[in-house]
Amino acid sequence: MTRVLPALLAFCVAALLPLAHAQQVQRHAIPNSNFPIAAAVEVPPGHTLVLLSGKTPPVANPSAPKGSVAVYGDMETQTIGVLKRIQEQLQALHLDLGDVVQMRAYLVGNPEQGDALDFDGFMRGYTKFFGPGAQTKLPARTALKIAGLATPGMLIEIEVTAVRP
Repeated sequence: MTRVLPALLAFCVAALLPLAHAQQVQRHAIPNSNFPIAAAVEVPPGHTLVLLSGKTPPVANPSAPKGSVAVYGDMETQTIGVLKRIQEQLQALHLDLGDVVQMRAYLVGNPEQGDALDFDGFMRGYTKFFGPGAQTKLPARTALKIAGLATPGMLIEIEVTAVRP
């Protein structure tokens, strides 16, 4: 009997271990809302978190005056550029935007428009990648208005956490 118990325990652990790894990431929608972010995301054991450093927009107009918003484009253009950069880095790591579970977007008001924040422009760019008409595995997300970024003219920086099953 004393030999049977350890063998039985080892068998049960071996049988249940694949089930723990087979669990899926759970994304919880915001109740009574179609806003394209998750209220919460649960990452089960056996998954690896991949934290990407913040990405900023690429130059959209190299002939624009240095330090101006026009160098990088409006908020929508900058958001699309940043999300494309994130997508490229994720793909290089054999991941994709559907693997993103957390996003932090740092938004700057446009200094050329009295520091007004173009959240609608951010959402137009964001929804090209997340939500209906795009991939629908939504991340938990925080969007913050900040005083500025290191490079004048940039209106956005985004960092993400992805999950590798």
